[in-house]
Amino acid sequence: MKTNLEIIKGIYLGDAQQNATNLEAVLAPQFEWREAAGFPYTGSFHNFDEVAKNLFAPLATEWTGFRAHVDNFFDAGATIVVTGFYRGTYNKTQRGMEAAFAHVWTLQNGKIVRYVQCADTKKVWDAMQGA
Repeated sequence: MKTNLEIIKGIYLGDAQQNATNLEAVLAPQFEWREAAGFPYTGSFHNFDEVAKNLFAPLATEWTGFRAHVDNFFDAGATIVVTGFYRGTYNKTQRGMEAAFAHVWTLQNGKIVRYVQCADTKKVWDAMQGA
């Protein structure tokens, strides 16, 4: 069986479609997904379809090259913290951005039961508004 750290590292491998497939495979049947307050696609989601519709779809259609570039993984047992930078270009303004993030993942029995995003939402909004 994979460790929690190996499970979370697997989410960030490959392109956006591979990331979504890898994520869906390790989500618990019931989970809590919270995007940062102030993030353009903020919300709490409880199934993969909600995450795909409200987060992944707009990121794929409104941005070019939007990716989470990981700098560090921190293993705290049942909790894995991932830090890095979002990078991408907002299509309407053609403005690029780089925004720091931290993702906090909680796992039970090899499945993700909770995800919390922390992000520099101002940098994302600046790109979206052309600032």
